[in-house]
Amino acid sequence: MAENVFIALQNNPDARPIIEAIVDDNPAAVVNDSPGMVKIDCPKRLVIRRETVEEKLGGEFNLQDIHLTLISLAGNIEEDEDEFVLQWNI
Repeated sequence: MAENVFIALQNNPDARPIIEAIVDDNPAAVVNDSPGMVKIDCPKRLVIRRETVEEKLGGEFNLQDIHLTLISLAGNIEEDEDEFVLQWNI
């Protein structure tokens, strides 16, 4: 099984704070930016923290709103109101 997980988001202003938060919280993440989407690959585990997105956004953020810009993902999801985590459960 592949060790990388990924998330692909629409390339629009609504997704930009989420993308910036992912990059800040996942130093090993590789961002592939294209006109319609941004795909972020990360070895083993990728975390999106509500607190970091709120810092980038300058306001409150509900992690469920990720689904409004989500295109695709690879990995098992674990989520609560503070973190959205992608990793492979082996």
